[in-house]
Amino acid sequence: MRWLARALVVAGFGMIPWLVLLAVQLPVSIVAVHWSTAWVGLDTMEMAGLLATGTLLLRRDDRCCLAATVTGTLIFVDAWFDVTTSAPGLAQLTAIAMAVLIEVPVSVLCAALALHLSARRKANSSGFPG
Repeated sequence: MRWLARALVVAGFGMIPWLVLLAVQLPVSIVAVHWSTAWVGLDTMEMAGLLATGTLLLRRDDRCCLAATVTGTLIFVDAWFDVTTSAPGLAQLTAIAMAVLIEVPVSVLCAALALHLSARRKANSSGFPG
């Protein structure tokens, strides 16, 4: 397992030159051929994550922690891309409002749930009380 940890750290540092290259070489704007498919796909994954998190939480299933982590991450990424890819003006204001009022709070709630369940799991052997 130690080799995997080291490999992940090396991969993380190895991405630094790639990030610099992207920052200086990517075009400022581009037409995406499958734009709607990308957004519908991301929102579908978020929906599945919310359903899985809620269902697993209702069932008191320890896998809820993983589902909440993934779901919160997806929703945060959605907020990031909504804000950074929206056109200036009303579209961008709408994206910022949705991020601030809905997406980031739900993402933080999912992260808090995952942390809470993880701590309970360590304290009990199960993430859910008796």
